[in-house]
Amino acid sequence: MSSHTFRSLHDGPDLLLLPNAWDAGSARLIESLGAKAIATTSAGVAWSRGYPDGDALPVEQLLTAAREIARVIRVPLTIDIEGGYSDDPAAVAQVVGGVIDAGAVGINIEDGAGPPDLLCAKIEAARQSAARAGVDLFINARTDIYLRAFAPGDAAVEEVVRRAERYRAAGCDGLFVPALAGGSSIEAVAAAVAPLPLNIMLVPGLPSAAALQTQGVRRLSTGSAITQAALGCASRLATAFLAGAVDEMFMAAVEYGATNRLFPVD
Repeated sequence: MSSHTFRSLHDGPDLLLLPNAWDAGSARLIESLGAKAIATTSAGVAWSRGYPDGDALPVEQLLTAAREIARVIRVPLTIDIEGGYSDDPAAVAQVVGGVIDAGAVGINIEDGAGPPDLLCAKIEAARQSAARAGVDLFINARTDIYLRAFAPGDAAVEEVVRRAERYRAAGCDGLFVPALAGGSSIEAVAAAVAPLPLNIMLVPGLPSAAALQTQGVRRLSTGSAITQAALGCASRLATAFLAGAVDEMFMAAVEYGATNRLFPVD
């Protein structure tokens, strides 16, 4: 699927809803339910492969997951590459080249606890890597000002806006601000960073999708929430089974045949 298609989803009349996937099975299921694009959750991908979230996943494992997902879907794919798995922009460029080769047309890349200068250098390296590959990669720059509570109130808004300006100058295409939730703060950030599309993450108590759209949000992600819910369900069912109870397991299950038919045979 082309990068143009993915870009256009940020400009349409509707909020782009991304129920984040963690492997090929979840990606194909989410696509079958009507998702217009597939985004990954770094936490879910890492956990599904036996690693903690937080730049600990071996890059080859990330690329394998990206290839597996790209094989089974037909909608655009964007990959969460965390902080790029390195503080060396040249190494980050290699990661970006790998996810493009795997079939992705977008990435998320975050500043985390690092300085804005470092993410700027990584964004520039990612843009250069995409140019070499001939792909108009959508780079979604994530800033963790709210997620890590680096600043309170108006100071948080001001710092997000300062970073957004720098990340845009470095070559990003969108801004992701996880844990941004207050209506007035959302409106202030969305207005200040325009025309960059604002991406926020689903959290408890967040306004409706329709309200978020009027506040200037263009993209809403679930982050690791669906993965956590799935693992919570698995934990509950396994605990019940080990205690001798099985009825809920069959009430919660998807239908075998319909699920099996979701997947292509090479």
